[in-house]
Formats: sequence, structure tokens, C-alpha cells
Amino acid sequence: MKTGLENRRNVITLAILGVVLIPCLWYFVDKVFVSGGPAPTATAPQPVTVEPTTAATAAEPAAARTAARTGNGHAAKKLPSLESLDPTLHPELMAGAESLVYSGSGRNIFSMSSAPVQMEVAQGPVRPKGPEPPPAPTGPPPPPPIDLKFFGYEAGSGAKKAFILHGDDVFIASEGDVVDHHYKVLKINPLSIQVTDLLYNNTQTLSLSQS
Repeated sequence: MKTGLENRRNVITLAILGVVLIPCLWYFVDKVFVSGGPAPTATAPQPVTVEPTTAATAAEPAAARTAARTGNGHAAKKLPSLESLDPTLHPELMAGAESLVYSGSGRNIFSMSSAPVQMEVAQGPVRPKGPEPPPAPTGPPPPPPIDLKFFGYEAGSGAKKAFILHGDDVFIASEGDVVDHHYKVLKINPLSIQVTDLLYNNTQTLSLSQS
């Protein structure tokens, strides 16, 4: 009989718990799933700022007012819709444009018979002329001067000899001798000699040097 008494106590305990939990469960289901959540907490109303409105501000598009408040510069101009455009041709306006007459002071670029504009003629040279360059040499270049110095003369025993200086070298030459394999002495006089440059076939007269 003790077992039956314990079962009875369990049944009574479960019944009491069911009576307490059922209302709680019903309240939870009603607030969450049926009413859409718990009731919102009451908050203080926020003050509404009213901006002064003028006729120009009221006529502006919403995009222009937004750009002015945010400081992003000027608002873009909005084009009218295609439905508001008038596709009707106006012949009177076209006739007025065609009747325009060119009245400029220069040449009419739209007329083949229009005379060109007379340009002013320069009264003098645009730039002053500078010194004329020397004429370019024509023909082969002249032969170089003979690099010899005649500084002495001897006529003893009937043979005439000339003392010739070439750089630091001293030569004693008679008529017909070749100096330094380059210059040939043709004629010797007391005050001058005639020498031929064998390389350039050039003959020159060298005067007696007093130094």
C-alpha cells in the first residue's frame, strides 16, 4: 500500500505544477508570437527642427536642398522629361534664321565672290640686316707657308751656300740641295733664296733674316 500512496503524491505534485506553468506558457506565447514581441518602452518625444522655408527654397528640387545641407557643392541641373518637350516645327523661326544677312567688316567666308581682305604692306624690313658673312672659299685651299728661316750667306771659293734654320736644326745648303727631305733650294742670293716645297709643289722666296 505504500507504493500506491507515493504514486498519489506524484500525481498531485504534477497537477499543481501544471496549473502554475500553463498560464505562464500562455502569456509567453501571446506576447511573443501573437503580439509581435514585448511592448515597447515609452521614450520621450524628440524635438522636431523646422527650417525656415522661402519661395526659392520651396521651388528647389529635393536633390538641390540635400546638396546645400551636406555641403557637396552645387546640385546638378535636372533636364525636363521627354514628354514635356514640344516636337512641333516653327517655320516662322526657321525663316527668320535664313533671312539673316552677313554684315561683318571682313571677308564673307560663306560667299565665293567676296574679295579678300587687303593686308597692309610692310614699310621696311622686319628685322635689320646684320653683317654679311664672308664669302665661302672656292677651289682647293692654299698651300701652307714654308717653315724655313734664311739667316746666313757664304760665297767663298765661288760656291754660294745658304744657312737655313728648320725648327732647332741648322742646315747648310747649296743650290739644288734638299733640306730635311722636304724643301729644295733653287736659287741663292745674298739677301734671299728661292725654295720649293716638294710635297705641295709650291715655290716661295725667303728673305734674309737679321735676327
